[in-house]
Amino acid sequence: MEEKKQAIKDWNKSDRPREKLLENKPKVLTESELLAILIRTGNTKKSALELARALLDIHKNLLDLGKCTPRDLMKVEGIGAAKAATIVAAFELGRRRHSQQSVERHFIRNSREGAEYIRPLIMDYRHEVFGVLYLVQAGWIRSFEIVHEGGITSTTVDLRVIFKKAMDQEAVSIIVAHNHPSGSLRPSRADEALTQKLNEASKIMDIKLLDHIILSDKGYFSFADEGLLN
Repeated sequence: MEEKKQAIKDWNKSDRPREKLLENKPKVLTESELLAILIRTGNTKKSALELARALLDIHKNLLDLGKCTPRDLMKVEGIGAAKAATIVAAFELGRRRHSQQSVERHFIRNSREGAEYIRPLIMDYRHEVFGVLYLVQAGWIRSFEIVHEGGITSTTVDLRVIFKKAMDQEAVSIIVAHNHPSGSLRPSRADEALTQKLNEASKIMDIKLLDHIILSDKGYFSFADEGLLN
């Protein structure tokens, strides 16, 4: 006779993910346990924790999991529409929390800080997106906006939109960035051509282009750090 699966509610209280979180700090929980709290319930075959582990076995890490659509998640047996929606909503809240941080308290001093600030805002896209970080005096952040989605070239990215937004927000400098979903950090010829056009336009508009940053799961590439902005 097949042994009946033990539900999480039947575990020792100290072993249950929700109780562990309530009695301790969230940091003591594993990623699987945190995910199990979102999943809430299992099915006849697997507990919520086992479903969480199944998701992480397939998607490897939270970076990959955060890029999933509800449909992607629902390919895992036991993850229905409600569970998938809850997980996607949790990742979206995390992104919005980052984007809504009080910008009055944040300023950018170098390319590394720019990359760290922008990374969570664009890294979950499966296609290329191009964003602009608008800065006022002393590098204080005014806002970040995605201005283009799709193939990134000097003809598809509208420079007029970028600099009009900069003037509207009284920005004195900008950092532009885009992601490489392929993982490559090598700038393409299109990236180089776009950077050159942006640099030339920034001089005319008297709005300094501080950097063009390429981001991928492997790190970032900075045109400024490589001496490619004159």
